[in-house]
Amino acid sequence: MLGSLVLGLLAGPAHAADRRPDATAPTPPAAPDMAALGGLLRTAVSRGAPGAMARIDDHRTAWDDHATVHKATEGVADRGTGEAMNTADRFRVGSVTKTFSAVVLLQLAAEGRLGLDTSVNHYLPGLLPDDRITVRHVLSHRSGLYDYTNDLFAHTVTGFEAARNHVFTYRQLVARSLKHPLTHAPGAAFDYSNTNFVVAGLLIEKLTGHPVRTEYQNRIIRPLGLTDTFYVHPDPRIPGRYAHGYLTPDDAKAALVDATDQTASWAQSAGALISSTRDLNTFFSALLGGGLLPTRQLTEMERWVPAGTGQWYGLGLRRRDLSCGVSVYGHTGVVQGFYTYAFTSKDGRRSLTALANTSNNDAVHEAMLSTLESAFCGKRSKVRGAAPLSRPAGEKAVNDLAR
Repeated sequence: MLGSLVLGLLAGPAHAADRRPDATAPTPPAAPDMAALGGLLRTAVSRGAPGAMARIDDHRTAWDDHATVHKATEGVADRGTGEAMNTADRFRVGSVTKTFSAVVLLQLAAEGRLGLDTSVNHYLPGLLPDDRITVRHVLSHRSGLYDYTNDLFAHTVTGFEAARNHVFTYRQLVARSLKHPLTHAPGAAFDYSNTNFVVAGLLIEKLTGHPVRTEYQNRIIRPLGLTDTFYVHPDPRIPGRYAHGYLTPDDAKAALVDATDQTASWAQSAGALISSTRDLNTFFSALLGGGLLPTRQLTEMERWVPAGTGQWYGLGLRRRDLSCGVSVYGHTGVVQGFYTYAFTSKDGRRSLTALANTSNNDAVHEAMLSTLESAFCGKRSKVRGAAPLSRPAGEKAVNDLAR
């Protein structure tokens, strides 16, 4: 099996960390409510998304090659041609990239090349203003580093157009952050910041001597057979078949902006990956099923800190506690033109990826968050229709950031 192959490359000792337990991990997910899920996609389109889609993969075991697949689509992938949305379409995944970056660094930790509680400045001398900022602080958004995207996208469309074709270096992005003081002492609080995962990219490249593209490819994409997943930065194009992404302007009367083509250089290791619903389901199923990290590093990844009502953050990984008592694990992604929701069950056996091809639209975002309830709670969900769930901590209603 593929999972055995990947784990064979990453074998490590078991480890029981001191962490908050998942209160409802034993509760199995109910059958997905596809009627409700389809209704939520229609709601997202009625609220301004050109299109929306979702794919659920149900496996008998986390590494079963044969899964029951549920698909739902609404609306269009391309407003110009009217081409319908298709779950085979590729798209920009935004901050789901952060989980990929965290996996690479945790694999390096398993190899003895990185210490999670070691100062970032030990590996990158002089980069950060406080030697107390550790690798763990960066991966859990507890460093206090200011999020440079607050400045870049203070104005949604003009900020995007200024950055659309620009190519930044990692250090230029960090320098933008360091124009501001730390938001809090290292380790004192959870405060979502894209700067943290730009630092993660610098760490990956320093420790391996390779671009992040190479490490994603060699450690995750190729072993898992992710044929729709690419890191093409700074090429602005999405290869192959893809959904267009449409940015909603701040002015409600203004037309949607096609934001598909962009370097995504402002995000890089914090949010520049391209993927598909199938590939993201495969990735998160493998991760939670134990196919990418040894037990000790997966346990470290799941050392949770509070990140909002019913939400927790580990090391590049989100946990959401749903209304039916089931917890799900994955990441959200917001990049101009795309909202992504990629989560799996505790054992990796059921995975959902949902996408709306717009952003900067809070009403669409609320509808799409509720797809988690339909997928994992089914008819046991206590959330009806598109009742708003709590927004993932760090995600803003107005500016489009790689959340």
